[in-house]
Amino acid sequence: MKRIILPAIFASLFLFSCDIRKKDALSKTSATEVKKRIDSPTIAAFIDTAYDFKKVKEGEIVEYNYRFKNTGKSPLVIYEAVASCGCTVPEKPEHPIAPGEIGFIKVKFNSDHRPGEAHKSITITSNAQPEFPILILKGTVIGKTE
Repeated sequence: MKRIILPAIFASLFLFSCDIRKKDALSKTSATEVKKRIDSPTIAAFIDTAYDFKKVKEGEIVEYNYRFKNTGKSPLVIYEAVASCGCTVPEKPEHPIAPGEIGFIKVKFNSDHRPGEAHKSITITSNAQPEFPILILKGTVIGKTE
């Protein structure tokens, strides 16, 4: 009797462990496929790439939303938005932009202690091909004494 039960236990353990390994492999493949779809290149059409705020008084905050549209077939993921100066703060979308949707890069420029001509650039890192162009924010800050 022991001779029959012991091999049956080992056989059932073997079968169940194979099933578990197969499920793990399937879940890893699914996660990889999802990541591949999100990270695959897509196309972005740029609605705004430059903004001229003309003239502002020193100390004013300039805000602008650069618009773009995902014209590709995969979700558009913005990984990073970096400004050329600490006085300019970009905010990227937190979620992927679906095909056909419009997204925004919100930028705030603090003109305090920055009199004169302002020319700031914002670099975007994403899965778009071709890459995002450098976004430009420019204008003139009128000093407090002027």
